[in-house]
Amino acid sequence: MTNTAEKFEFQAEVNQVLDLVIHSLYSNKEIFLRELISNASDACDKLRFEAIKNPALLAEDLNIKVDFDSEAKTVTITDNGIGMTRDEVIANIGTIANSGTKKYLESIAKKDRDDANLIGQFGVGFYASFIVADEVEIRTLKAGEPADQAISWKSDGKSAYTLESIGKTTQGTEIILHLRDEESEFADNFRLRSLIKKYSEHVAFPIKMLEVTYPEKDDDGNEIPAKTPEYEVVNDATALWKKAPSDIKDEDYQAFYKQISNDFSDAAFWTHNHIEGTQSYSNLLYVPSKSPFAMYQNPEDREGLKLFIKRVFIMDAAKELLPNYLRFVKGVVDSNDLPLNVSREILQDNPLLQKIKSGLVKRVLGLLKKKALDTDVYATFWKEFGDTLKEGVVEDFANREAVLKLLRFASTENKDATENVTLEDYISRMKDGQDKIYYITGESYEAVKNSPHLELFKKEGVEVLLMHSRIDEWMMGHVQEFEGKKFQSVAKGKLDLGQEDKKEKEPSEADKSFLEKIQTHLKDHVSEVTASTRLVDSASCLVMDEHAMAIHMQKLMEQAGQAMPGQLPALEINLDHPLVQHIEHIDNEAHFKQWSELLFEQALLAEGGQLKNPADYVQKMNKLMLDILK
Repeated sequence: MTNTAEKFEFQAEVNQVLDLVIHSLYSNKEIFLRELISNASDACDKLRFEAIKNPALLAEDLNIKVDFDSEAKTVTITDNGIGMTRDEVIANIGTIANSGTKKYLESIAKKDRDDANLIGQFGVGFYASFIVADEVEIRTLKAGEPADQAISWKSDGKSAYTLESIGKTTQGTEIILHLRDEESEFADNFRLRSLIKKYSEHVAFPIKMLEVTYPEKDDDGNEIPAKTPEYEVVNDATALWKKAPSDIKDEDYQAFYKQISNDFSDAAFWTHNHIEGTQSYSNLLYVPSKSPFAMYQNPEDREGLKLFIKRVFIMDAAKELLPNYLRFVKGVVDSNDLPLNVSREILQDNPLLQKIKSGLVKRVLGLLKKKALDTDVYATFWKEFGDTLKEGVVEDFANREAVLKLLRFASTENKDATENVTLEDYISRMKDGQDKIYYITGESYEAVKNSPHLELFKKEGVEVLLMHSRIDEWMMGHVQEFEGKKFQSVAKGKLDLGQEDKKEKEPSEADKSFLEKIQTHLKDHVSEVTASTRLVDSASCLVMDEHAMAIHMQKLMEQAGQAMPGQLPALEINLDHPLVQHIEHIDNEAHFKQWSELLFEQALLAEGGQLKNPADYVQKMNKLMLDILK
């Protein structure tokens, strides 16, 4: 490579992110220093890790330096960490390799959340430099590379950047921010120190600034020139998670959370533990107050827990340390027993790590159980992460009972959609002789609340859990009972509430003939037509087989492009309903067929199903109503 500067265009998504960062985060501009120090800390961590395999790489004193020049209006952040090669500079700075970036950028246009909060969850990283600077230069040399491989990267943050070979004899990275005139306040000793204290107090490497010196006078009153200032450490420079919890203030916990999570909001709550015994490790686990932006988009592509071994950062190991349904948890785990040369492949089968993972799951579930005692705090958590937690019912058989106790549901006992009923609450209110936990799933609260399947239960005063999240039908397909009580969908299979009058009332021969006639006209739509024991006010309803997928879920799967097997529902008819009794006396076969189809289609709509020909349904209904009026 020649010494001539080469010009490169930014990747399109980088331009969008830069514009978004500069304009949307202006009110939070001071976070630029936090982001750059975090990157410098990561560079030092990576060097320590690489030095496990190649000790010659390790610098004696890994540190981060922050300098400023008030006259030149510059701020410089320097580390002696891993550094970057030319290709790495292009990949890390000129390109965004995150597959979720476009989705993120598209979502911003929807304006359905606070921009700053979204950006904070996304993690602005290096690009935060351009919040305060109109030009940024990176000077870097990869550890272990010769000095002639050092690279300079410069940009004004608009559309392009330049790369040039430079002379640099020390490994690591130096970032020089040329501040805008209106941001010159940051080229100040006190301002920078206060920001380090606020955001980066617990970075595990020393952050250094030149000490402040003042001229002194001798005994005769003559001025003594100020001594040459030396660098002094301005942060705590200790691993917070290694301290005793009793020695840490809440504001320190919150500051550390923001440092590791790139979240502007405080954490909701946390747990901090030091485990001793057959294995020794520390963990500091946080539950955010808000759901991270990409939690449902790419659940397998996630960061959340950072693995350290004897304070050496090893990797982001969320998937190896916690199951997928707890992916919202952030924090650090530091083991004294795992080998420093551990790889991701080794982690997957390491028995020590599996024990740590098991212990972490129990810690998180225990924390949630404790927080559930505070109904207001837990209600906020449930709103953000309830659907994610439900995945544990299917994914984590070993802890299924513990997860089930943490679930919250709406219920026919509640007057609104509030989800505050536990399974234990439900069981405590069960009627004498009741041996099942009744529930119904649907696509919305209004749909399940007004389902015709609830009519008999409301009449008899039997509580039903109202499940209206998309995940509920899938979840309930994998769980059969809780504390010895079987789950029973009120919209599936046969119902037996112990009503002797309903059991004894068999359809008459005329009723049987009537039902068979309806079935003849609906043979392509239903498996059978029977007299209903569950309807009170409605004329008809659809009932799926006990092990079949609910109709509303079948519709969602079909909309997602999934071919669904032909599972015909049964149609139950309320023989006591006036409309049904009217149909029973219709002699005109064509009219009878139309009424039969109307009973089916109304029941299908009530179940959240989708009509194949809505226009035909409207015309049919209008015609039948006009016939009645004649």
